[in-house]
Amino acid sequence: MSGVMVTLPGGRMKEVPAGTTLEEISQLDGVMDSLSPVMAAMVNDKITELSVPLTENANVVFLTLGHMDGYRIFQRSLILLFLRSTMDVLGMETKIYVKHSIGNGLYCEIENSQEYEKNPEEAVGKIKARMWELVEHPQPITQMLMDLPDAMEKARQMGLNARLRLFQYRRFSIVHMYQFGKYQDYLYGFMLPNSSRLGHFDLCTYEGGVLLLMPTRRYPHTVKPFQPMPKLFSIFQQSRDWSRILNVADIGGLNEQISAGKLRELIYTSEALHAKHISNIAQEISARPHVKLVLVAGPSSSGKTTFSRKLCIQLRAEGMQPHLISVDNYFKNRDETPLDEEGAPNFEAMDALDTEQFQKDLLKLFAGERVRMPYYNFKLGKREYRGQEMQFGPSDVLIVEGIHCLNEKLTASISKEEKYKIYISALTQLGIDEHNRIPTTDGRLLRRLVRDHQFRGTSASETISMWESVRRGEDQNIFPFQEQADVMFNSALPYEMAILKQFAEPLLFRISHGTPEYAEARRLIKFLDYFQGVSSEEVPQTSILREFIGGSVYEHME
Repeated sequence: MSGVMVTLPGGRMKEVPAGTTLEEISQLDGVMDSLSPVMAAMVNDKITELSVPLTENANVVFLTLGHMDGYRIFQRSLILLFLRSTMDVLGMETKIYVKHSIGNGLYCEIENSQEYEKNPEEAVGKIKARMWELVEHPQPITQMLMDLPDAMEKARQMGLNARLRLFQYRRFSIVHMYQFGKYQDYLYGFMLPNSSRLGHFDLCTYEGGVLLLMPTRRYPHTVKPFQPMPKLFSIFQQSRDWSRILNVADIGGLNEQISAGKLRELIYTSEALHAKHISNIAQEISARPHVKLVLVAGPSSSGKTTFSRKLCIQLRAEGMQPHLISVDNYFKNRDETPLDEEGAPNFEAMDALDTEQFQKDLLKLFAGERVRMPYYNFKLGKREYRGQEMQFGPSDVLIVEGIHCLNEKLTASISKEEKYKIYISALTQLGIDEHNRIPTTDGRLLRRLVRDHQFRGTSASETISMWESVRRGEDQNIFPFQEQADVMFNSALPYEMAILKQFAEPLLFRISHGTPEYAEARRLIKFLDYFQGVSSEEVPQTSILREFIGGSVYEHME
């Protein structure tokens, strides 16, 4: 049998017989030096499942659980294991909904099962045992191609109405299904070749549902005990209730609204719900006369800037005098910025800020003194003073937005009674269908792609290349403090993907084959294909979405 040459990272080369699978190649001596388990491979810049045989020479990079794409494959395969095990234990008539992430787990709901309803703890214990059985005695997970009409009939038989709606708007005639034993399902993306690599998980009941716990990318062999996050869970539940009110719990539901000519109504109702929530927050702040400092924090592209300006307006309606500043203006000069583990400037670190000067200015403001306010020139990488001054009166309140605002170290000189903390994030309420969720990070990444191009002259390729570093900063500086917030605000809009599509797709198509960002670009293009694209003309100028697509009434507000 003829051989094929495999070129590995660093120029290492291995000759293997033609038809050798990627899984077999990954197990050869000298191929992998990582302890993290292999999930897939990048073959000539294309993500490829481990079950695929190599038939010609290729450049191969193996993706571990520590890689974002590798982690997605692990998570997706673990969901398949959970779905099949639940059906095995509770019966095929059971309805399962994969809802959203929370901490290191995925929150799922189980319906239409008397056994589960009678004793959830016992039922979950049986499901967990069945999952372990399939890990210890692994079975293959194989891809199968199904004609769209057959896939729709399969969805109908399984009672998956959201999937049926999704398929009605699908442009392609073939669906990539997966066979796992007798269980068949459609899961968005690539899978592991079998269930043997899924031995790190846990399962427990939580708030009327089930938590599927998994390891992190950084610690692939450890599943940390779940730490309850009641505030974050509550905002997810609120978003779920909103999606039911709006009748857009999934992509198919959104596409139906668009096709029926109901987009305008959806947009204005969604915006009204946002306005109502912000108004409620303003009322709560005004009811606390001791509060002088409102802190707004959230991850990248959550809409902090627009939210803060909308909040200022609502506070004025409550008779208060708000002043808005950004913590970013207190960045240290670029040559003083600390470096990350890779030697690059770490702008997400607390030490990148001049916290000492920030706290001095706060104390002066609250003492009624006039304070010169800094401006950070990002082009020059220096803090400047451009003549802006601020002075507080008796009804004044300071609104501060920035990624570190929930960290007590930033405002240690101010008493807790004088502070009101807000956590804002774009927690996507749409699902792809019953078994496939939309990661919140995908929504934020698409927002940032569009915004960076519109306002910062940054290419989609550059934004994607930076995203990993941005995510690390969020994990370190934002997410650990989110439960300390007095209130949480979900900035996601159920219609926004249909709007962002027209802006994001051309940018993603510009990313060339052979670049490190190509695979991620193709993944996002495939994701956006599920949505019916629409014009942005109906989006109000006051919408948070305008912060990313342009045309915001707040763009020139100070």
